[in-house]
Amino acid sequence: METLGTEELRIKIDEDLDGKELFGNLDLNLKILCDYFDVDIVQREDQILIRGEANAKAAEVIEELLSIIKDGETLDAQKVNYVISLKEKGLSYKESKVNRDVICYTHRGKPVKPKTLGQTDYAKQIKNTDIVFGIGPAGTGKTYIAVAMAVNAFKNKEVEKIVLARPAVEAGERLGFLPGDLQEKVDPYLTPLYDALYDILGRDSTLRLKEREAIEVVPLAYMRGRTLDNSFIILDEAQNTTREQMKMFLTRLGFGSKAVITGDITQIDLPRGKTSGLIEATKILEGTSDIGFCFLKDSDVVRHPLVRKIINAYEKYEKENPSINE
Repeated sequence: METLGTEELRIKIDEDLDGKELFGNLDLNLKILCDYFDVDIVQREDQILIRGEANAKAAEVIEELLSIIKDGETLDAQKVNYVISLKEKGLSYKESKVNRDVICYTHRGKPVKPKTLGQTDYAKQIKNTDIVFGIGPAGTGKTYIAVAMAVNAFKNKEVEKIVLARPAVEAGERLGFLPGDLQEKVDPYLTPLYDALYDILGRDSTLRLKEREAIEVVPLAYMRGRTLDNSFIILDEAQNTTREQMKMFLTRLGFGSKAVITGDITQIDLPRGKTSGLIEATKILEGTSDIGFCFLKDSDVVRHPLVRKIINAYEKYEKENPSINE
């Protein structure tokens, strides 16, 4: 790094570096850096010129991004934003060892890895603890990572069955009468779970395992009265469970089994006056040994960068207008 005055820095780069690798398609990564630090960034042959008061901070991020590229990783908007957020906390993406451990591979051969510190801790807790609560906003990978961990456990013969459950609570809309058998009637509620399975295992493999009953995707009500041994059980959208449903689910755990409960306490669709079983469980079970709690944050969002901004905007609005949640 070379300083050219108080507001100008130059970073020497590899002559063979394709600017698109660093700056992204249509310079999306470049725009993120310029907007966040309020600087101008220009590439001139084997140098990057940074102008602006925050050029030193921008240069630190760019040097880390160059190091990430050198390690063979691909940059995208989510990763650039995450590197920035870590730097603001005095942390390093590389030193944090994010994106190192492969959970499993999708049917297309793509590695599934934690992409943030929060996701890394979440995956570690699932591996080492029999019951884990993964709580956080939309887009933090709560369900996807849980499903990936379940698939990995199944492939390694650590469990004999994967059971995925969801409470059948409507998010404001009414599905009304649906044709078909009972399974077809409840499948619309379970689509996000199927999506994760199809992405990781492939549709054909998922359906074959489902036919063999090695995979079950069921409404939460189907869990009553069962004891599940040697199973990996995931309860998704747990913020929409009642107190009774949550207790019922947690007591289904049998020998050799593992359970992951995911939910977003900002998206409760229960009728007015009903207490969320997820919120209550966090209070009742806090401090219980062998039960893990992982609270993911907006910085763990791995969807479109706008999702994080939307979450923050809604949180700010709800804090300023507390009456809307009454």
